[in-house]
Amino acid sequence: MNIKVIAFDADDTLWVNEPYFRQTEETFCNLLGEYATLHELERELLKIEIQNLALYGYGIKGFVLSMVETALRVTNNTISATTVEHILDLGKQMLNQPIELLDGVEEVLETLKGKYRLVVATKGDLLDQERKLKKSNLTGYFHHVEIMSEKDDANYLKLIKHLDIQPDELLMVGNSLKSDIVPVLNIGSHAIHVPYHITWAHEQIEDAVDNERFKSVESIRDILEFL
Repeated sequence: MNIKVIAFDADDTLWVNEPYFRQTEETFCNLLGEYATLHELERELLKIEIQNLALYGYGIKGFVLSMVETALRVTNNTISATTVEHILDLGKQMLNQPIELLDGVEEVLETLKGKYRLVVATKGDLLDQERKLKKSNLTGYFHHVEIMSEKDDANYLKLIKHLDIQPDELLMVGNSLKSDIVPVLNIGSHAIHVPYHITWAHEQIEDAVDNERFKSVESIRDILEFL
């Protein structure tokens, strides 16, 4: 591989993220347990989240708004102001969570620093992602930070153009096959999948990935074997 730039996803690749959403979702469902079953609440929340992506994008703020909308719908607009306040507090708790780096992340970045240009390529709310990166104390490792509204072929091509490299000179490392791997392979770049034990339903794909520019490893440390 003629790699010049290594791009890292952020959430659940560099630090813990999805467990906070699942914990909050569980609390939310318990809060509304008298109106619907756990499965019904989870299904309704996911449906509304996906419907709202075009309006709110990804991240905690959109998630909170979708929880409020779900609560209004399942209670037939009878939800109390106190419950709405509780939901808003859940969102604030998520925004104030400490950043927990995943095992091996800083070791890998330290090893690669100076050998490649390292960048963050993530999606989500701009303010929230900037806050998390600052709290992670990893900023000094990265040449560039790209926060996308969506991780698709077009936005990865824009990133490559900004970095002034050819597609085959980029390696993307991430936990989501849908967002971090498939679009990168589509444009002719390289990708390494580092699975995380929890994946949001919207990020899951059914088809296996078969491409000579694709590799899957068990931990982020394992990417060093290919570099």
